[in-house]
Amino acid sequence: QAPKTREMGLGRDLLGLRKDGTEFSVEISLSPLETMDGQVVMAAVRDVSERKKAEIRFRALLDSAPDAMVISGSNGLIELANLQAERIFGYAREELIGQPVEILIPPDLQAAYQEDRPGIFSGEVERKTGEGLDLRARRKDGTEFPVEISFSPLEGLNGTSVTAAIRDTTDRKHAAKQLAEKIAELKHSNESLEQFAHIASHDLQEPLRMVASYTQLLAKRYKGRLDSDADEFIAYAVDGTQRMKRLIEDLLLYSRAGKGTPPMEEFASEEAINEALRNVRRALEESGGHVTYDSMPVIVGARLQLVQLFQNLISNAIRYRGDRRPEIHVSAREEEREWIFSVADNGIGIAPQYFERIFAIFERLHGREEYEGTGVGLAICKRILQQLGGRIWVESEPGQGSVFHFSLPRGEG
Repeated sequence: QAPKTREMGLGRDLLGLRKDGTEFSVEISLSPLETMDGQVVMAAVRDVSERKKAEIRFRALLDSAPDAMVISGSNGLIELANLQAERIFGYAREELIGQPVEILIPPDLQAAYQEDRPGIFSGEVERKTGEGLDLRARRKDGTEFPVEISFSPLEGLNGTSVTAAIRDTTDRKHAAKQLAEKIAELKHSNESLEQFAHIASHDLQEPLRMVASYTQLLAKRYKGRLDSDADEFIAYAVDGTQRMKRLIEDLLLYSRAGKGTPPMEEFASEEAINEALRNVRRALEESGGHVTYDSMPVIVGARLQLVQLFQNLISNAIRYRGDRRPEIHVSAREEEREWIFSVADNGIGIAPQYFERIFAIFERLHGREEYEGTGVGLAICKRILQQLGGRIWVESEPGQGSVFHFSLPRGEG
């Protein structure tokens, strides 16, 4: 019978001792031999100091990884695990080494893993799994948690091993759930707004018309026939009904803005400006305002929405003109993926701390005695642009006018 060779040091720390007293890592192969003088043993000693250093560096690299790293051999047993694996699974590293990988897998998923295992080691199974799947892992205490896993097969001296990078997605799943809940709340809020808009357009406007009609009739018939206080009170009532009417109309516009899918068409943006100017002609004539514009592009977009954007921004420029005659200029430039439109004015300007606030619904920086309006126009612009995939922002200084910019994605005709 041929003598058997026994290898020592594989998986163990064996040390050799040099003449100078220093120690070094070794692996030893022992081979018994029969000689004329009897049986002797031949020892082949291999210095593995560099390999041990490489293993230490490799372990340190694994421990610095943000994910749990578990390396298993072709026999299905765990060969190595990092600090993150200890943390998320609750095992000490020594408890994992030599154990089957299945101790980290919930019982109901073990059969699927065993079926996929040959493909994982051959590289046929996708390297990353868990995205969009109900993939779970099991801790030492039996609790389960959602994960994503990346597999990396590696050929080594002892055959094929697989490194599994395991990421705990509990926080991400929780955040996704919260986001879904917020979206549901927002949807419910929008539905409530639409319902209120429906009520406002019918149930509120009709009695408001009646109140407005009778207060205007009182003002016309009894002005000067009662005392001065009565005239003042009636004027307040008339003004209140008019402001309520404008507020309801603007709220209806806001609730409808950005609703549905607007038809996309190819058109000259100059046409949208001219239509907007026709809609604000009376305000321009009363203020003595002047509007100019550059050569405007032909775009693919939502024509009615662009008219609304120009109309609201030009109306704002007329309203917040201060003591000056409004000078308004509209321009456009082409970027790589979008059109940038700009509406510049010579009005009262805006302080930088209000740049975000002015786009919120019902936000006003001035009293009604100074400037009319309900604080809805810019909110409508923002809502329209959110639907169209654009954005809106402002550049301004107090007393130096404002430039409102908005972007629209470039469509293909």
